[in-house]
Amino acid sequence: MIFWIKALHIFFVIAWLAGIFYLPRLFVYHAGAEHQVVKDQFKIMERRLWFFITPFAILTAIFGFALIYMYGLAWLKASAWLHVKFVLLLAIYGYHIYLYKLMKQFEYDKNVHSAKFYRFLNEAPVLLLLAIVILAVVKPF
Repeated sequence: MIFWIKALHIFFVIAWLAGIFYLPRLFVYHAGAEHQVVKDQFKIMERRLWFFITPFAILTAIFGFALIYMYGLAWLKASAWLHVKFVLLLAIYGYHIYLYKLMKQFEYDKNVHSAKFYRFLNEAPVLLLLAIVILAVVKPF
């Protein structure tokens, strides 16, 4: 049973982060758009994507906590790597919420950032993901 829970956790992480990587890319193009009809189309795409991936973020947490429950409290206390992973996960969840804030700014035509800003923002979670994968696979401490 634990392998099913782990497989679902990994699946929802992948699905969620695929959207997390794509949404800021939409912001890049939206920030550079000049015509209102194009901006309005990006608003629709961004909103649909954010609401599509948000359940994946929730299911990622549910299956992650299920794994912790199944492994037990003693395992959780002994797994220092997991505590660091939690901090990085909180950063990704914060990033997810920040993307919502930016999406709302675009929705009301109140964007204050350049396309270059969104290009940088698009790359930021890659380093977090790398660290999380290393922690989960290598378990360095």
